[in-house]
Amino acid sequence: MTTADLLPLAVAVPLLGAAVFAVVGRLLPRLASDILATVWALADIVLLAWLWHRAGKGALTDWVGGWRPRGGEGVGIVLVGDPIGIGLALLTAVLILAVTVYGWRYFAEPPAGHPGTFPALILLFEAGMCGFALTGDLFNAFVFFELMGAVAYALTGYHVEDPRPLQGALTFGIVNSLAAYCSLMGIGLLYARTGELGMAQIGQHLAAHRTDALVVAAFVLVLTGLLVKAAMVPFHFWLPDAHAVAPTPVCMLLSGVMVELGVYGAARVYWTVFSGPGGIPATAVRDVLVSTGVLTALLGAVMCWQQRHIKRMLAFSTISHVGLFLIGVALLSAQGVTGTALYIAGHAGAKAALFALTGILLDQYGSVDEHGLYGRARELRWTAGVMFGLGGLALAGLPPFGTGLGKALAEHTSGEYLAWLPAVFVVTSAVTGGAVLRTAARVFAGAGAVPHDSTQPETRGDHEEPEVREPGRPVPLPMLVVPGLLLAGCLAVGLLPGLNGALNRAGELFTSRTAYLAATGLATPAAASAHATTAAGASGWTSQGVLLGVLSALLSFALAAVALWGPDLPGSAAHRLRELAEAGTHHLVLPLRRLHSGRLGDNVAWLATGVAGLLAAFTALK
Repeated sequence: MTTADLLPLAVAVPLLGAAVFAVVGRLLPRLASDILATVWALADIVLLAWLWHRAGKGALTDWVGGWRPRGGEGVGIVLVGDPIGIGLALLTAVLILAVTVYGWRYFAEPPAGHPGTFPALILLFEAGMCGFALTGDLFNAFVFFELMGAVAYALTGYHVEDPRPLQGALTFGIVNSLAAYCSLMGIGLLYARTGELGMAQIGQHLAAHRTDALVVAAFVLVLTGLLVKAAMVPFHFWLPDAHAVAPTPVCMLLSGVMVELGVYGAARVYWTVFSGPGGIPATAVRDVLVSTGVLTALLGAVMCWQQRHIKRMLAFSTISHVGLFLIGVALLSAQGVTGTALYIAGHAGAKAALFALTGILLDQYGSVDEHGLYGRARELRWTAGVMFGLGGLALAGLPPFGTGLGKALAEHTSGEYLAWLPAVFVVTSAVTGGAVLRTAARVFAGAGAVPHDSTQPETRGDHEEPEVREPGRPVPLPMLVVPGLLLAGCLAVGLLPGLNGALNRAGELFTSRTAYLAATGLATPAAASAHATTAAGASGWTSQGVLLGVLSALLSFALAAVALWGPDLPGSAAHRLRELAEAGTHHLVLPLRRLHSGRLGDNVAWLATGVAGLLAAFTALK
C-alpha cells in the first residue's frame, strides 16, 4: 500500500464515524458520545497531517478501485491530493475538532435525548468537505458539495422547535439547491461535449475545440454553484440569514471553512478544466472575478459595519473577506494562490474564535444584540473580551497574525495587477476589524455613549432563543479554551517559517495544469517539469506588508473610536459627523438594506440576475 492509497480514508473515516453515531449514538451516555466524537475527529487530523506532509514531495493520486484511464479516457473516480487540497481538508478537520470540543457543554440538552445526532451530522459534514477538497472528478465534486450542503441545511435548522432556524434552513436549502441545478446542467454540457467527467480529462478534450457559447455557458453554470456557496455578490443573500439562526458551533464551520471551499472549487475548476486551449481566456476570468471580488468585499464591509446583531455582523464580515479571497485567486498567479491560502487559514481561526465567543454571550445573556448587551459582559472582559478584541485585530490584518501575512502577499500581487487594489484590502479589513472592536468595547467594557435604538429597520439580536438550558451557569472551560487555541493557531500561521515556504511550492503546483495532468497520469513528469513555474515577488513578511497591516489596524481603531465617542465630540465636529452619518445612511445604507429583504423570491431573483450577468460578461470577453 502506498501513501496515495490512504486518500479515500480521509473521506471514509468521518463517514464511518457518522454511521456509528447514527446507529449507536442513542445508546451512548453524553460523556461517552463527546469522547468518541473527539477521538474520531483527531483520527482524521492525524491522517490528513500525514498526507499533507507526503504531498509536499508531489501530488498524491488514487484511482478508486483501480479504474485508471486508458488512452486518455476513463470512467474511474480519482482522488488527487495536492498540498492546497489536502491542506484545506486538514483545516476542515481541525475546525471539526474545535467544534466538537466546544460542543461538549454547549448543547446541554440534545434534542429528543439523542446525544449522537450532532456529532453524526458534524462528521458527515466533514466527509463532504474533505471529499470535495480531494476529488478530481467533476461529478463527484458535485456529489460531495451537495452532501456538504444537505448536512449544512440540517445543521442550520438543528433547533427544530424554533420556526426561525427552520425558515433560515429552508431559504438556505432552496437557494443553494437551485445553484446546484445550475452546476449540474453545466456538468451535463461538458459531458455532452467531451464524454468525460474527470477534470483533467475534460480539460484535455476541450483543447480540441474552440471556445464557443457552450463552453462559456458550462463554465458559468458550474461556477454558479460554487460562488453561491462562497456567498459572492449577488449570490450572498442567504448567508447572513443562515448565520443569524444557525447554532453557534455550526456558524464556526460555515464561516470558517465552508464558504472558502466555494472559492477553492472555483479556482480548481478553472485551472484544471478551463485554463487550457478551448477554455476561458485568462484575461476574461481575471477581469470578471476581480471586479466581482471588489464589489463583494466593499458591500460586505458596509453591511458589516451597520449591524447590531453580532452573528449577522460576523456573517457580513465573512462575505467581505470572501471578496478578498476571490480577488487573490482571480489574479491567476502562484503567489496569489499562496497568499489566499494563508489568508484563509488565518481567517478560519479568527472567525471561528469570534463565533465561539459570541456563543458565550448567547450562553450567558440570551442575546447577541450589541446595543442590548452594552456593558453587560464586564465580568468577562479579561477573558472573552480580550480574545474578542484580538479577533478584531486579526480580521484587520495586524502583523504577525496569519491573516496579516496572507493579506500582505495578496496585496503585493494585486498591486502588480492594479495599483489601487491594495487599498481595497486595507479599507475592507479596517472596516470589518473596526466593527468587531466597536462591539468588543461596548459589550465587554461599556465604552462610549449608551446606544439609542434607531428608527431605521435593523435586525436586532435580543430575545434570542437560548441554545443552552442552564441560564446563569459559569462559562464552561471548553468554551473559553477553544477560541483561545483558535486565535493561537491564527497567530501561528503568521509566525511559522516553514508554512509559508511549503505553501509557496503548493501555489506553484496548484496553478500548473500540466502538473495536475502528470499527477493523474495524463502527462509525463518531464512535461510537468518543463512547465514548472516559480513564484515571483514577496514570499513572506515585507516592510510594505507590515506597514499596510499596521495601517489597517490603526484605521480599525479609529473607526471604532469614532463610532463610540464621535457623538460626544464638542459642537461642530459632532454635528458634522452626524450629518455625514445621516447622508451615508440615506444614500447608501438604506438602499442596501432594502436589497437584503430576506424574502426567498428576492434571493432567487438575484440568483438569476447573477447568472445572467456572468454569462453576459464572459460572452463579451471570451
